[in-house]
Amino acid sequence: MFERIYGVTDQRDDVQPGFVRVRLDLSYDGRDFSGWAKQARGQRTVQGEIEDALKTVTRSSETYELTVAGRTDAGVHARGQVAHVDLPVALWEEHREKLLRRLAGRLSHDVRIWRVEEAPAGFNARFSAIWRRYAYRVTDHPGGVDPLLRGHVLWHDWTLDMDAMNAAAERLVGEHDFAAYCKKREGATTIRTLQELRWERRPDGILEATVKADAFCHNMVRSLVGALLFVGDGHRPVEWPGKVLAAGVRDSAVHVVRPHGLTLEEVGYPADDQLAARSREARNKRSLPGSAGCC
Repeated sequence: MFERIYGVTDQRDDVQPGFVRVRLDLSYDGRDFSGWAKQARGQRTVQGEIEDALKTVTRSSETYELTVAGRTDAGVHARGQVAHVDLPVALWEEHREKLLRRLAGRLSHDVRIWRVEEAPAGFNARFSAIWRRYAYRVTDHPGGVDPLLRGHVLWHDWTLDMDAMNAAAERLVGEHDFAAYCKKREGATTIRTLQELRWERRPDGILEATVKADAFCHNMVRSLVGALLFVGDGHRPVEWPGKVLAAGVRDSAVHVVRPHGLTLEEVGYPADDQLAARSREARNKRSLPGSAGCC
């Protein structure tokens, strides 16, 4: 879902002399963005919008690159996204007091920055994170989606059994190789610790999945949701998603649901004195107990 190839700047925990690391907390409506990451063909992206705005309001001659906690795909939203940027100390000191308001005046209304502050030592928006929490929202109302929510809720044209979906979800929680639910990226592990996966039906009838893990591989959340919806509408038995996971290969029957129902809700970080250690640990390529491989 967001595990693409990251740039060299993502690898740095040490801030270069003369620079200060700044943390940004932000949110965006993803429907008109081609995802977070800048694109070679110049499509509109969240990263591009913010970097351009930052360059303009600070009257800089160069672009300062952002590192983000989760690189969301086209159409995916974020309520609790986190990024960092390394800025020259002099530039930061000159603009820090008015930077938030100036960015608000420059950015389009579908992306907002809520907090801009100097990051603690060892902070890396991507590697220091210990978990990411997403929500996926679906309605099975026979009339469809509330028009005011259509950009954030998927319509599933079958009645859904939430208890069956939760029973299936329980079999997926824990540390596993999620290769069956991920778009493979060369050289990257698909081992993840899925900390929470559960469904609730809200008072308005919308079903909301909470999906929390230490990290996610590409398409993982939307693939998991797609498998659970097949259980909920009776097309597959409760055991099926777990069997797909155990098979360890992409299953053509697993449908990657549309992106607009997905929102990055929150990113979690450890205490300040553990940030650097977490960042180093997150770079280690994992393997399951008894599995081949190292590093």
